[in-house]
Amino acid sequence: MADISRLPGASSHFWDWQLRGSCREADSALFFHPAGESGAARAVREQEAKAVCADCPVRRECLRHALRTREPYGVWGGLTEEERHGLLARHPRRFTAAVA
Repeated sequence: MADISRLPGASSHFWDWQLRGSCREADSALFFHPAGESGAARAVREQEAKAVCADCPVRRECLRHALRTREPYGVWGGLTEEERHGLLARHPRRFTAAVA
């Protein structure tokens, strides 16, 4: 039988911030663009997603996660994938720490 006392503790504390996100009450489609979406439709959807993020109590944690893990899609922490990519390009070493 395995000695579970030697196992590391629960790691849920690393992700608990997600339970407090304002986006939990929103349709996830708001944060991720469908294939082929562009122009005004995309701009409107992104602004609506960012409005949800604006007052989110865990916005910083969400953005930190997206930058550290190089989240490739969606609005995270109030920034689109293009905005995050630009931030990472300007500050490549700033967001290299492992998710913790």
